Amino acid sequence: MTYSIGDVEDLTGVKAHILRYWEDVIPGFSPQKDMSGRRVYSQHEIELIFRLKYLINEKKFTAEGAGQQILEESQVVQNNIDLIQQIRECRSELSNVYLKIHNARKL
Repeated sequence: MTYSIGDVEDLTGVKAHILRYWEDVIPGFSPQKDMSGRRVYSQHEIELIFRLKYLINEKKFTAEGAGQQILEESQVVQNNIDLIQQIRECRSELSNVYLKIHNARKL
């Protein structure tokens, strides 16, 4: 499943201009673009956004420092890849349910 930038704003609470800024300063954070040039975010990028938001807002990292922390944490992820995959699948399902509820409330 992929998400539009509007969906990402709804899911994460991070504004589009911040997401675009992070693309410039966070290594490895660059969502794909569809045929029309619109950003398309994967579940992995949603998880990354939540982690960046936590590091920047709660732990008071700079955006650049948060990016460096993410790179360091990626080594731990590689050592526990099966468990991480199960968590990602669960989060993806939860994100889909949230968006369905959110969109139903808009109607």
